[in-house]
Parts: sequence; structure tokens; C-alpha cells
Amino acid sequence: MVFAGVLAGGVGSRMGNYTIPKQFLTINDKPIIAHVVEKFLIHNEVDLVIVGINPAWYQTMVDIQKKYLSEFKNLVVVKGGADRNATIDAVIKEARKHSQDEDDIIVTHDAVRPFVTLKMISDNIDAARTYGVCDTVIPATDTIVYSENGDHITDIPVRSKMYQGQTPQSFRIALFEEVYSSMSEEELKIVTDACKMFMLKGHQVHLVEGHVSNIKITYPYDYKVAQIMMENMNND
Repeated sequence: MVFAGVLAGGVGSRMGNYTIPKQFLTINDKPIIAHVVEKFLIHNEVDLVIVGINPAWYQTMVDIQKKYLSEFKNLVVVKGGADRNATIDAVIKEARKHSQDEDDIIVTHDAVRPFVTLKMISDNIDAARTYGVCDTVIPATDTIVYSENGDHITDIPVRSKMYQGQTPQSFRIALFEEVYSSMSEEELKIVTDACKMFMLKGHQVHLVEGHVSNIKITYPYDYKVAQIMMENMNND
């Protein structure tokens, strides 16, 4: 089976004066998270979509499901964990209630990237099946400056070898279970990215091509950009 895990554990601390997590802000009269989830629900290879939500906002997500996504039966909402990897683990535990196949794939995606495309999802599924784990990236267009202390430049890497990470990040569920169970508590506190976790345990992470439009809504400026993008898409 192919599962999708929409990760919505964040509280939007960098969004300024908004009183709700950014995934619940609306674009085109629909919550951002509803736009995201819908992309996976309509994909013909995704069997079940699981939303991992911050427990404090669980009922809000259930209400959104009833209001905007009630026509879809392949959607489950679960309470997430204390951090991103723990939320992925909670999503995978739910997936295992539906299938124990060693070849099961999960496509994980940020709840605040509403412009993911069906092609990106398909490419992630194919790469996860072939390589075991993959990450969606785009080439870095700006010069990347590295600083160890945040005060002066330590290094300027060669830009042609630099990429910006996006999501989805996808992998075989059995492989995640193996890697996650082998992580120490100290490692889990430091590693906040699933692909970094795979790398620490010696697994190669395949690159999948993303797109500059696949933005993450993190700051108020991003929210304004996303509203304009969605409006332009609807007018085309």
C-alpha cells in the first residue's frame, strides 16, 4: 500500500499575531491543510491519507475534515508526537493498523506546503519504491553562506552542489521502523529531519526534483504570497 502522512504538529510560532496554527489559516476560503490533504486524497496511487495533528488542535482538524473533506473515505486523523519524527512515528503506527506489508510506502509532507503537485507525489512514490528513501529538493539559487558561530563566515560552499530541501520526504515504512528504533534518545533530540536520520544510519537518500512554487508557509510574507499564487491559479 501507499500511505500519505501530512505532518501538522506545528503551532505557527513564527507567524506573528495569528492566534491559530498557520495550517488552519484560509486561502481561497479553505484552510491551508485542506488544500494539502486534498492533493493526496485525489492521487490515484495513494491508498490512505493520515494527518498527524498537534493534540491541542485535534478537534479542529476533525471539524475541517467534516466540513471540507467529508466526501473522501480514505482519510484518518491522529494525534501527533512531541516533535516531527515522533509525529511521523504516530502516523506510521496508524498505517500499520491497515497493512503490515514490507513493501508499504509512506509519503510525508508538510501541512503548510499547499502547492505540492501530483507529479511530485508520483515521483516520490517511484523513488521510495526504487531506492527506499528520497527527499524532494530544488537547486540553490542564492549563494549559501556557512557560519559556525552566527557572527562571521566559516565557509561558502560551491553552489552547484547545494540544494534546498522541500517535502515530500518518502520511504519504505519498514525501513523507517528499523532506523527509528535504532536511534538513541540523544540522537532523536538533535535530529529533526527524517532524511538526516536515515543518513546517520548509513542509508543513501535519493533526490527527487521539486519546484520553486512548492513553498512552505512559515512567515506572514509567505502567507501573502500563497494567497496571490492561489488566486492566479484559479484565474488561469
